[in-house]
Amino acid sequence: MTTTSYPDTRLLIDNEWSDAQSGKTLDVVNPATGKTIGKVAHAGKVDLDRALDAAQRGFETWRRVPADQRAATMRKAAALLRERAADIGRILTQEQGKPFVEARGEVLAGADIIEWFADEGRRVYGRIVPSRNLSAQQLVMKEPIGPVAAFTPWNFPINQIVRKLGAALASGCSFLVKAPEETPASPAALLQTFVDAGLPKGVVGLVFGDPAEISSYLIPHPIIRKVTFTGSTPVGKQLAAMAGAHMKRATMELGGHAPVIVAEDADVALAVKASGGAKFRNAGQVCISPTRFLVHNSIRDEFAKALVKHAESLKLGDGLAEGTTLGPLANARRLTAMAKVLDNARATGAKVATGGERVGSDGNFFAPTVLTDVSLEADVFNNEPFGPIAAIRGFDSLEEAIKESNRLPYGLAGYAFTKSIKNAHLLAQQVEVGMLWINQPAAPTPEMPFGGVKDSGYGSEGGPEAMEGYLVTKAVSIMAV
Repeated sequence: MTTTSYPDTRLLIDNEWSDAQSGKTLDVVNPATGKTIGKVAHAGKVDLDRALDAAQRGFETWRRVPADQRAATMRKAAALLRERAADIGRILTQEQGKPFVEARGEVLAGADIIEWFADEGRRVYGRIVPSRNLSAQQLVMKEPIGPVAAFTPWNFPINQIVRKLGAALASGCSFLVKAPEETPASPAALLQTFVDAGLPKGVVGLVFGDPAEISSYLIPHPIIRKVTFTGSTPVGKQLAAMAGAHMKRATMELGGHAPVIVAEDADVALAVKASGGAKFRNAGQVCISPTRFLVHNSIRDEFAKALVKHAESLKLGDGLAEGTTLGPLANARRLTAMAKVLDNARATGAKVATGGERVGSDGNFFAPTVLTDVSLEADVFNNEPFGPIAAIRGFDSLEEAIKESNRLPYGLAGYAFTKSIKNAHLLAQQVEVGMLWINQPAAPTPEMPFGGVKDSGYGSEGGPEAMEGYLVTKAVSIMAV
């Protein structure tokens, strides 16, 4: 597969690309080779002030653009994103590691999300409320909240931006994103499509730098009226507290630890195909990735053998190499984390059915891993592994499995497999997650809510519910005189 030349990434301010005023940059590393492939600009406070001023001006312009015109511009950007999907996908693979087919799919899914929000923005309705005084008219109006500060992770550099960007722009907000320094070029290519589509100056902005410094500067800033973050629960709690201290509305899409309940009557082949595919997608670096496999003891061995076979069928390699189905971990930190998870699992009695080790010395490759006989004390059953590790534990009753699913403070996503309508209803009613997929892999379409409960955050990044976080409600009463 031809490698697209990897570009250096600059800051996007007022629809223009510029270096940081200090000239400071950070290295970008290809996780498949461990080699530096480019540079990304490192913003300082002077750059952030420029970006904030641009976002304020952009908001004053964009909020006055009619919804149908906003939708038309967003659709132009989505069309450009589709046209450039292959090139952007290759860039994404080089900086993030996922197989090209997944990277290109992420770009195309991003276009779909933008298009959906473009149309949804045309359906932001207020209402007329009958007045107690017939000389007055009472209106409920929906207005954009204002400039948005977004913070997004490296595991889905396109997807995690467009879920925020789509709702913000469709609502009439301007959007300033601190995208991941490890994967900067694909977000830059995404925002370039909006510039090329004719978006007014300042409506979108892109910065990189020290995450803690940027968040601590942007979130309290009076220009910013809304904060949205995707990332770990500990960091999310810090940012949510900061936003709360300054009365900023926030959407938090945080970590998960998704249970997979395989009931006694489940179709084992379907369960393995669906959950196995979801487990090893993006090398397990997915917030909604299946992690805790709870399998009825009567079919546990059958399921484990089939999942091992699935894992061993995956082809580990450079995401741009022909036939690769599992790429490297995104950075060396994940290799260290996987080693710790495996050491702890072995120490607490788990058996490694396949994988369990780093592969090669170049790049961040880790073998797809299946653990069996996993103790509830094992770290992998208590903290999100965020890697290609599937941990299996048996259960005797569905109630027992549901109790285990709800034991942890996380509640982002869950999966279940059963042929029983009764079981499906019980699972739907009692599993404490924001998203539950039964007899299927994850299907986070833009028209469905996307978000969690408990320590997995609050707010939605899908469905009409996503728009609510970017709108304020105004009550207006007009008296005839």
